[in-house]
Amino acid sequence: MVVIRLARGGAKKRPFYSIVIADRRSPRDGRHLEVVGFFNPGARGEEVRLHLEMERVQYWLGTGAQASDRVKSLLKENRQSATANVEIVEIVEKAEKAPAKKASKAPKAEAVAKAPKAPKAPKADVAKEGDAAEAE
Repeated sequence: MVVIRLARGGAKKRPFYSIVIADRRSPRDGRHLEVVGFFNPGARGEEVRLHLEMERVQYWLGTGAQASDRVKSLLKENRQSATANVEIVEIVEKAEKAPAKKASKAPKAEAVAKAPKAPKAPKADVAKEGDAAEAE
């Protein structure tokens, strides 16, 4: 039987786990078929806590692999964070599109060229004002 489980690595008191596909009979840190991600429980700041190749995990689950209890909880956590990331991406995309819409509402050069021009003030009016100033 094939299982998806954690294989421990890292230093003493500083665990780091690889998420592996392995035969149930093989040792915890022993032989495995494939590494599909990692889990770093001590991640701080910008460090990545959990990374999974979900396509490969879905493939192995589809072929009958069983996930350990801890891996099941990590898969659930990854799904929740993935939906949160999708929401964040959607918000960012909307924010990027909003200024583009405002820019597209600006009149195009063709529309400005086709628009009727405003009538110019007659030159005679300007001359009359000037003549009136000279007459005084």
